[in-house]
Amino acid sequence: MPLLTLSDVTVRFGTGTRAGTVPRAALDAVDLEVAEHEIVCVLGPSGSGKSTLLRVVAGLQATDAGRVTLDGTDLSYVPVHRRGVGLMFQDHQLFPQRDVAGNVAFGLRMHGGSRDEQARRVEELLELVGLPGAGHRAVTTLSGGEQQRVALARALAPRPRLLMLDEPLGQLDRSLRERLVVELRGLFGRLGTTVLAVTHDQGEAFALADRVVVMREGRIAQNGTPLEVWQRPASAFVARFLGFDNVVPATVSDGAADTPWGEIPVPEGSATGEQSLLVRPGGVRLVDAAQGLRCTVEARTFRGSRVAVLLRPDCPGDVPPLEAECGLYAAPAEGATVGVVFEAEDVVVLDERTERPARPVRGATASP
Repeated sequence: MPLLTLSDVTVRFGTGTRAGTVPRAALDAVDLEVAEHEIVCVLGPSGSGKSTLLRVVAGLQATDAGRVTLDGTDLSYVPVHRRGVGLMFQDHQLFPQRDVAGNVAFGLRMHGGSRDEQARRVEELLELVGLPGAGHRAVTTLSGGEQQRVALARALAPRPRLLMLDEPLGQLDRSLRERLVVELRGLFGRLGTTVLAVTHDQGEAFALADRVVVMREGRIAQNGTPLEVWQRPASAFVARFLGFDNVVPATVSDGAADTPWGEIPVPEGSATGEQSLLVRPGGVRLVDAAQGLRCTVEARTFRGSRVAVLLRPDCPGDVPPLEAECGLYAAPAEGATVGVVFEAEDVVVLDERTERPARPVRGATASP
């Protein structure tokens, strides 16, 4: 049995204010399960419903339909402070008038326990999050990363069955985020913590999670392991949200796709008919200009150990550009003419059925 289950959860905001408009749900019949000791990250653009989902589980947002259960218990009438969940916000929400120990111990005082027990737990947690001996420091003197650690220690203090993180690293600089996300995954693994996190940062989610849930307009667009979601995006929306730009309409048949870039090989067993096609940049192989699709190098972008190369196909009509990926010393110069061939293993035929817009709110009508 999963630890957390959301069944047909719907949340509606607004009633429609303009003629001809139909109100939509912030969450539209969402089903989701989180296993014990699992780390699940919910990804999505602003307005996709990911933060609303977190607030529903925490008890901070009422539902219009559906049910939330934790360890088999229906949470419909369970108040926030009795749900056994911890919640860490993006802005930390530390108490400036309390020192570090006072902030970490806040949840412990709410749950009872002697002063000695609280002191031992605070010391243990500060050691755990990498702030040993910091109990008497004022929180206003801490760096952003240190405040994040204190907020995490406070959320973990009451030993919640489920820890929920709302954009946990959103206010930190990239290098600190990349370091902390590795530390968090290791920490949660050692503690066996069950985590439900929401973020808009794909790199953060893929580094932290056992499973990634991508949301769009209040519905789950894809649910799978980081590897599954990255290798096999479920739709053109998911592919573009993950940062893939090589997405075009295609007609697929007999192991190949007819696209604006010409005929492209597709993996065996791909869906046929009118589809969308994703070609990962790694599947765009540069060859001699006399071979394959002739292109001009329009721009180069340095990305750490790789270089992204934007290619303009030398074709009549409005043909979209292509992005390729090259090693540091193999990227052609801007203005160079190259040929392109495509590798079938980096081609994904996307399921057009998942591209339908979110359903209107059931039973709702547009306001006059």
